[in-house]
Amino acid sequence: MLTPRQAAPFRLLLGDLTIVAVGWQLAIHVRHDLDVVSFFSFFTNLSNLLASATFLWGSARALAGRGESSAFDRLRLVTVTNMTVVGIVFHLLLRNTDLGVLQAWVNVVVHYVMPAAVVLDWLLAPPGRRMTVGDWWWCWPMPLAYLVYSMARGAIVGWYPYPFLRPELTGGYAGVAVYVAAILTLFLAIGALAVAVANRRRGV
Repeated sequence: MLTPRQAAPFRLLLGDLTIVAVGWQLAIHVRHDLDVVSFFSFFTNLSNLLASATFLWGSARALAGRGESSAFDRLRLVTVTNMTVVGIVFHLLLRNTDLGVLQAWVNVVVHYVMPAAVVLDWLLAPPGRRMTVGDWWWCWPMPLAYLVYSMARGAIVGWYPYPFLRPELTGGYAGVAVYVAAILTLFLAIGALAVAVANRRRGV
């Protein structure tokens, strides 16, 4: 297993790469006169930016000789859960959809490289303390808030970030509710698995 200091260069590189990728795509988005609020309404973009911030924060703490706190452990758990779900949902539901102006290399970074990197980081450098049910519960507030926001904004502006959130494509709001319930369940399941794997890896 890696210490936080050993993982720091890996986290720094991937964190910077993600900022460049998302920033590059944002510039293209603006160049095509597309809505910036909608750009930041994609869970993929939000999760990748959070993953980047987590990697960079972890690198800074490690290089400064500071230990990893409980708050940082929870942030990592949220990040690995989010990014795992991003990878799974993309491959199951979105891989063959029209990705619009999304650049191919940016797509690779945000949907392939970063989900794999965050999972690998969790496996090779798991939290040093035992993760608990209290930590696990932090896995659901962000996706729940995001889904509420997406549905509320979609009802107002008539735009939804993903096809499975569009009532006209899923058989109405009942169909959307099925997808939402399945996705929230996936978040909780992935979070529980991440907690179990981390504790097993550390032998705590």
